[in-house]
Amino acid sequence: MTRRHSLRRLARDRRGATIIEFAIVAPVLCALLFGALDIAHTLYLRAALQGVVQKVGRDSTLETGLAENTQASLDAKVTAQARLLHNNSTVTISRKWYRTFSNAAKAQFEPFTDTNGNGLCDGPQGATPGEPYEDNNGNGKWDADGVNAGQGGAKDAVIYTVTVSYPRIFPIDKIIGGSPTTSVTASTVLRNQPYGDQGSPTVRNCT
Repeated sequence: MTRRHSLRRLARDRRGATIIEFAIVAPVLCALLFGALDIAHTLYLRAALQGVVQKVGRDSTLETGLAENTQASLDAKVTAQARLLHNNSTVTISRKWYRTFSNAAKAQFEPFTDTNGNGLCDGPQGATPGEPYEDNNGNGKWDADGVNAGQGGAKDAVIYTVTVSYPRIFPIDKIIGGSPTTSVTASTVLRNQPYGDQGSPTVRNCT
């Protein structure tokens, strides 16, 4: 009788139930908290990086920005600013230029005369020379995206892009899986100042 009574009391005892409930809920709460903080930090870093890129991108479009030592100095400034935001980050910087803003926005191919209507700049067909195209970036070959690396020249449109990769501040990857690193990218499209005449493209034939 006493044993049965003790079992009933034990079944009605709610002491310690809160600890068990907390042990069940705590991992979910931690995952949500770490996830929210990780996203907030990523958004902050992207916004801060975009501001730095806009400033340095404008400086790059000045006449002095064509000098390689000036570009290296500006890139070092971006890298230093990015590492203030996260000191273990890896910073990758690229410059690509097009002749116009519209070409830069669309990554448009170099203009060519599509004589056979197949959408490609074809080379010679027997005695027929290759289809003519405008070598906008001056690299001697037809490019499907019309892009060339570097700062370009007067009046060219430049895409300045910075990518920052860094270890996650919060171990969200250990809770829900995924990569232990994250990356943010900021870019701007600006035109080099008209300190001279824009170079004219050379008309070539596809090979």
